[in-house]
Parts: sequence; C-alpha cells; structure tokens
Amino acid sequence: MNLPPSPPDAAGPRVIALPPNGTTVAAEELHVHLVLASDAGSPVRIDDGEDGLQRMQEVRPDLLITDINMPKMDGFQLIEAVRVQNEFRGVPILVLSTEFSEEKKARARAAGATGWITKPFDAGKLTAAIRKVCP
Repeated sequence: MNLPPSPPDAAGPRVIALPPNGTTVAAEELHVHLVLASDAGSPVRIDDGEDGLQRMQEVRPDLLITDINMPKMDGFQLIEAVRVQNEFRGVPILVLSTEFSEEKKARARAAGATGWITKPFDAGKLTAAIRKVCP
C-alpha cells in the first residue's frame, strides 16, 4: 500500500518511509509515529529500496527513513544511490533498524546516513531525531 505524497502546502516535512522488512504492521506503526512526530500529513510508504529511489524523484522529500534489511536494494545501497544525486545530497537520511553493530552504523555513516535509531524504538527518540534533522 503506497500512500500518496503530502500536498506541497502540508505542514511539516515531506517524508519517505521505507517499512522495515516489508512488514505491514511495522510500517503502519511507523506511519503513525511519523505523522505524530513530524505533522507530515501522509508520509509516503515504500515497499523496497528500488521503489524508494524512484519515489525520491517523484516526492522530493525533506527526509528519508530507511531500514538496512530490504529486498531488491538494501539500505546501504539506497543511501549510496541517493547521495550520488546532487539534488538529494542535503536530504537527511535516518536509519531505523534492528541492526545495532558499530560496524553497520559506521558503514551507514560512510554511505551518507545522517542518523541511526535502533528498533524497537521509542516514539520520543524518533520525534527528537526528526525535529533535529528537519527543524
């Protein structure tokens, strides 16, 4: 289920959110937290990394939230693909993942991730992270 992009005049940042491992329940939970945290209206839900990269062009988001473990293109590949495009170099990218090793966090930072939140996540932490990267 893909949600439409927020209208251009919607309050808060335009957000693309990639559901963790394609699970509907987790994606719906994330959607609720994003709406509450950022007043983004309707964050665009993407099913995998390739779809996320394509939707970046369509939506032109203010924030990308991705998991690491995704089909077709993992989070590292997505971050790298987003960062090589000039128009998205400044878009904050948050990783929301069950992964927590320092090696993976360092790899995500090297690829261009702005921040990392480990699941299960606290809504307050997600809210704070969104507000920090999208003031």
